[in-house]
Amino acid sequence: MKDWLNQSAADLGRGIAAGQIDPVELTEAFFEAIEVHHLKDRTYVRLTRDRAMAEAKAAHARAQIGLRRSPLDGVPISWKDLFDTAGIATEAGSNLLKNRVPDSDAEVLRNATAQGLVCLGKTHMSELAFSGLGYNPSTATPPCVNDVEAVPGGSSSGAAASVAFGMAPAAIGSDTGGSVRVPSAWNDLVGLKTTAGRLSLHGCVPLSKKFDTVGPLAKTVEDTALLMAAMEGRTPPDLKGTSLMGCRFAILKTVVLDDVRGTPMAAFESAVERLKAAGAAIETLDLPELEEAMSMAGPLMPGQVYGLWRDVIEANPDAMFAEIRTRFRLGKDYSAPDYNAAWDKLEDVRRVWGRAVAGLDAVLAPTSAILPPNLEKLKTDSDYYKTENLLALRNTRLGNMMGVSALTLPTGVPSCGIMFMAAPFAEERLLRVGTAAEEALA
Repeated sequence: MKDWLNQSAADLGRGIAAGQIDPVELTEAFFEAIEVHHLKDRTYVRLTRDRAMAEAKAAHARAQIGLRRSPLDGVPISWKDLFDTAGIATEAGSNLLKNRVPDSDAEVLRNATAQGLVCLGKTHMSELAFSGLGYNPSTATPPCVNDVEAVPGGSSSGAAASVAFGMAPAAIGSDTGGSVRVPSAWNDLVGLKTTAGRLSLHGCVPLSKKFDTVGPLAKTVEDTALLMAAMEGRTPPDLKGTSLMGCRFAILKTVVLDDVRGTPMAAFESAVERLKAAGAAIETLDLPELEEAMSMAGPLMPGQVYGLWRDVIEANPDAMFAEIRTRFRLGKDYSAPDYNAAWDKLEDVRRVWGRAVAGLDAVLAPTSAILPPNLEKLKTDSDYYKTENLLALRNTRLGNMMGVSALTLPTGVPSCGIMFMAAPFAEERLLRVGTAAEEALA
């Protein structure tokens, strides 16, 4: 049973299909692993044991008669604490939402449950999902698997920790500016940022409705593909027979290579060489227009998120972590004309991007420019917090600004990921490319 804790979600699903794994025993094994783990309370906000066991028993009954609903029917996973769970508190890492109990599941959770997945519980996160570091003094700060004195990345911090520390085979998070990809990279996981609008946000506590996306964090590309399909209620993409031969990748030179620190840069360069050795054609891409696009994050992100949360925040501002409250209040500096003008400019840059990357299989960049920052220093040095938070999310945010699908893969260097950015709504193609790249990078 201990081996189950190290297997991918897809392998566990295959074990259930073959009659070698009982979903009830599997779910119990993960609960046992969680209960004895010394980092349990820093990873999970709350467990949903009664729900999970009922779902596992139903999956067991289906497996017995050969009526499994999906490849992951009977596989338990964790959910970030911004996905509504019926009758179970969903607080998005904030005391502003203390004791908020929704009466229905988020649509993606409802779809996944209908596909037979088992809900283990809800994981900790950055407050209201507005930080890439994962530090949350209001609730808990999960650990980084490679450095227990560092933060794990956010805002899907507990999601990453639950998988990296063997307390879930896979997890569901959200990504508004890098909140799936950064914690995935820093914990040596695969993370998929879906295109905005691809997966339903109904029943998800919002941050920025224009940029919010739902995405899985897992051990393999195959797992992310299966999880995306489960949340959509669709058939998973075919990932067989993939190869990098004939693939065209471009290393983006604008913005994303600026100030990348030594270890992440060396890991990225090494990963690119392995992709090239596996048959990929590598070129470079410089788009000066991206400099302007990145500057629009100010009026677009804080402007929108403060407009959404202003009344709740200002009714009880002392309930918030000060650094997060300050980030929200930056939205005061932007007017409606600023916001609308920024959107118009961003759409122009997105068109430039689309023309420039047409014909490419993916654009490459280091997932994050930095390694996981030290937790104690973040607690005491406000300037360090701001600098590291901006650099942590700088590269991933570009994917959200351009409205693309994106995938981060481990490079083999601890806490260093390589990001593949593809066309909007091209997740199936991206996952096939990612499967071949995963093999090359292994």
